[in-house]
Amino acid sequence: MSATVRHEPERSRYVIEVDGKEAEEATYALDGDVHTFDHTFTDPARRGQGLAGQLVDFALNDVRERGGRARPLCPYVVDYMDKHTVFDDIRV
Repeated sequence: MSATVRHEPERSRYVIEVDGKEAEEATYALDGDVHTFDHTFTDPARRGQGLAGQLVDFALNDVRERGGRARPLCPYVVDYMDKHTVFDDIRV
């Protein structure tokens, strides 16, 4: 399995592809430097493979690297940030 993660700022989302096919996305709304993560979706055929965690981790690290902050509204991102307190510094 070959996974590639990318940020698509023009579409306000992060995407992970597996073997060339989109498997997961995390969408956000941007207000200043605050990224409000409002939705994640995993292709049902790809659930249980750890892709959502990989994608959200990438997205939150990317937000941090660019000097941004993250507001989790999506239940998955809320849970992820609750469990991974290393992101408390960027949480709104």
